[in-house]
Amino acid sequence: MKSLVISLTVLLLTATSALAKVSDKTAEIAGMTVHYKIALPSTYDPAKTYPAILAFPPGSQDMDMVLTTLVQNWLPEYDKRGYIVVIPAAPFGRPFVREGAKIFPEFLEQLLHEYKIRDNKFHVAGMSNGGRSAFHIAAMYPKYFLSVTGLPGLLPDPTPERVASLAGMCIHMHVGELDSGWVGEVQQQASMFRAKGYKVVFTVEKNEGHVMRTLAGPGSARLFNEMEEADQRCH
Repeated sequence: MKSLVISLTVLLLTATSALAKVSDKTAEIAGMTVHYKIALPSTYDPAKTYPAILAFPPGSQDMDMVLTTLVQNWLPEYDKRGYIVVIPAAPFGRPFVREGAKIFPEFLEQLLHEYKIRDNKFHVAGMSNGGRSAFHIAAMYPKYFLSVTGLPGLLPDPTPERVASLAGMCIHMHVGELDSGWVGEVQQQASMFRAKGYKVVFTVEKNEGHVMRTLAGPGSARLFNEMEEADQRCH
């Protein structure tokens, strides 16, 4: 996964102006130091309200992976769409599906205090380990989220209570056709959500593996399209 940082160098070079709008920040929460990146629109006005995405990084969920998912999945579109994007790194290397989850919901409350977020709700998303994190945190604190997106991702420990907590959200589940370790489980969970009447978009990305090029760079527009549709369908 770390090799992605190198492979995205060309895209980084073309994104210099956008990166100028990205800040590195830290917060002290639950006895842990949280490092995160926040991307604000170039026309950001603190008096105005913006839609926001909380995105979780893949792999080790360190700052290298924060940069990887920022450049690959969020940087190409966030500015023209007028979104705020926040991507935290796992504090002290503690994954968000375990001890790292302790920074929530205080981290969300801090963001809501500092920025005007539309309806006080985030879209939450993540890739791989980040996708598991997105579903995990959405299930723990559903009142903060409008939609949840995995690329790929799914809900770990899908107890009836945790599944029920996602009922009011738009759910987007993407998985690579060639991703043998994920495709079956993601498809099964998407079918389960649909059977319960949840608002689910499930997509098998043709000829793609675990890292889906179809959702990177220009293809990341699809992620924003889904979130904008969620603004209409999932209030």
